[in-house]
Amino acid sequence: MSPYKMSGTTVVSFSGGRTSAYMLRQVLAANDDLDDLIVTFANTGKEHPATLDFVNECAQRWQVPIIWLEYRDDDRGFAIVTYETASRDGEPFEALIRKRSYLPNPVTRFCTIDLKIRVIHKYLRMVGCSTEETPVDMMTGIRADEPRRVAKIRHRKTTSESKHATMVMPLADAGVGVQQIGEFWKAQPFDLELPTINGRTLEGNCDLCFLKGAKQVYSIIASDRSKADWWARMERTATQSSAATTDGALFRFDRPSYQQMLDYSDTQFDMFADHDEAIACFCGD
Repeated sequence: MSPYKMSGTTVVSFSGGRTSAYMLRQVLAANDDLDDLIVTFANTGKEHPATLDFVNECAQRWQVPIIWLEYRDDDRGFAIVTYETASRDGEPFEALIRKRSYLPNPVTRFCTIDLKIRVIHKYLRMVGCSTEETPVDMMTGIRADEPRRVAKIRHRKTTSESKHATMVMPLADAGVGVQQIGEFWKAQPFDLELPTINGRTLEGNCDLCFLKGAKQVYSIIASDRSKADWWARMERTATQSSAATTDGALFRFDRPSYQQMLDYSDTQFDMFADHDEAIACFCGD
């Protein structure tokens, strides 16, 4: 049986990248009855505008409803939005930071958990899914050429938010790697309008995510200084907060702050002569 074939209520967690979009397309092609399919996109407010355009275009071209979700600091914990009403200035992310009074970092990645994973599961429970009565398969776009991530999820089996949500990796099961993803999009009449290097979309997910390599972040700032403004402001806000400990006042302590990178971005000074690797995250490609 095709790894993209649904066997019950299935949730496709669409990150807004090429890989998860490819997965969604295969699911649509492999199933005649899509009544049990739920497609979600959790928007942090810091996604690149091209990502939002791409999610919307996938929905329109493939005629599939995509549920747009955002974190809210209220009793329900999330809001259902649309392409037109989605936050574009980091509002959900900022609301979470203000509630926590400290910043996420590579060890404490509460942004991923609270802005994406938890928001999706709160929505699922609202519609009566991810429960003992209505368990779900959570399809995530992890490829066969990401063996460590595959092994980690196979060991865990269910999501961190619900024992009634089984993690499914159809791309890994189908042996799909980054090369196949690239070939697929070259043949399509539309694409995510963001460049890739060695299969990685450098400006995908949150534009200057602290999990991205420092040289990668610095190069983005150098090409568009305005992108750093929000991140630098969040670090200033956390530094001024009495609740923030030293570890919670910056996104990372092993490299310059966003303000420092911004200050140096209009010079020829290379802050990061050595290449550093990005850190993998649930947000995906």
